Amino acid sequence: MQRIKSLFVANRGEIAVRIIRACRELGIAAVQGYSEADQDSLAVKFADKSVCIGAAPSKESYLNQKVLIDAAKASGADAIHPGYGFLSENAEFAEQCEKAGLIYVGPQSSVIRLMGDKAAARKLAHEAGVPITMGSPDPITSPEEAIEIGKRVGYPLLVKAAAGGGGRGMRVVTQEGELRESLERAAAEASAAFGDGSLYIEKYLSPVRHVEVQVIGDGNNIIHLGERDCTIQRRHQKLVEEGPSPALSPALRERITASAVALARHVGYRSAGTLEYIVDAAKQEFYFIEMNTRIQVEHPVTEMLTGLDLVKMQIRIADGEPLAIKQSDVRVSGHVIECRINAEDPEKGFMPRPGVLGEYTAPSGPGVRIDSHAFPGYKLPPHYDSLIAKLLVWGSDRTEALARMKRALGEFKISGVPTTIEFHKRLIDESDFVEGDVHTRYVKEKMWAGHPTQHML
Repeated sequence: MQRIKSLFVANRGEIAVRIIRACRELGIAAVQGYSEADQDSLAVKFADKSVCIGAAPSKESYLNQKVLIDAAKASGADAIHPGYGFLSENAEFAEQCEKAGLIYVGPQSSVIRLMGDKAAARKLAHEAGVPITMGSPDPITSPEEAIEIGKRVGYPLLVKAAAGGGGRGMRVVTQEGELRESLERAAAEASAAFGDGSLYIEKYLSPVRHVEVQVIGDGNNIIHLGERDCTIQRRHQKLVEEGPSPALSPALRERITASAVALARHVGYRSAGTLEYIVDAAKQEFYFIEMNTRIQVEHPVTEMLTGLDLVKMQIRIADGEPLAIKQSDVRVSGHVIECRINAEDPEKGFMPRPGVLGEYTAPSGPGVRIDSHAFPGYKLPPHYDSLIAKLLVWGSDRTEALARMKRALGEFKISGVPTTIEFHKRLIDESDFVEGDVHTRYVKEKMWAGHPTQHML
């Protein structure tokens, strides 16, 4: 029996629109919580009902747990979907939703607490026999502790937020003298983005690729839906995602996906989740780095590869339905590439440049998908991330996908703000990228080599 008749969307932007669309197909009423800055957003226009949750700053709206829960209950919603970012990996928020009688669309609060805390997840992975990099076994409690870890592990180090993701609260530290300031900045950024400034440290390895495995489960039946390659980044924020990864041999693909399922099964995982790894392509070795206990920005890559709707699957599982498929049912077909189209100026270190969109003409045609909340005349608020749209293409193989992406980028027309479209056009023509021979510092060290803003990447 369906329990979820109305769902409260506790997020904004394109993921809010994505959730509302899934609700509509499931026959569920969607209630959009919005800040004052988002009152004219596409999510508000699409939702069955909308509720203002506060002022533009995230701490007064999308990070305000009490306001979100009170608004959801007052609206008559049965469930709440956190999307990604903001409170999506906050165990306390999930627990408070549960206590308030709201169905939380995501894993159990206990599992978020266990796996959503990146330091705890690393510790659990190590206990389960999954390879991890050297680092702190728990969140660090003082700069002095971090200094001791640095002496033991050796530099460079990676300081990371224990909560959240998306590259926020992350710093590469090359020597001890940089450590204290890096800790302060990372903690402040993590606190602002996720409401939690906890940090941990791991050994920084380079050059490596970044590969993640999509899992989904109902607590009993847990499967993987293949992997995505997220190697093209700047400052640990993903710019391009694709699947399958061009760097994995069949044997390594089997090992890495099996480890992801084993770790998710170990905690009785329920809902969609992603296990992230760094991969030494030359040695065909991998190391677990974290688990994202939420839907990912790049989940459409997997949807296009498998023909499955991850958001609808999330909602159905939260509603008590068993996962309707088993591992042998999953078929990965073709190749998919996703480019994040952001309101940023690549020539100025990818500086965010919010403003009002003039023209907004999205590409279409065979194998093209656009996930976006933008429209002509839309005012991009300066308070949040700079994402305008996610452009995805499917091809029968990677060669066709690259050609299709080049065609789609040429059709994408946006005026009023600088965007990353021209950057992506350049990337698609880079011979290293075409050949699949890249690493996580490729943009900084190869594409932007000698550029005046190279130090900012």
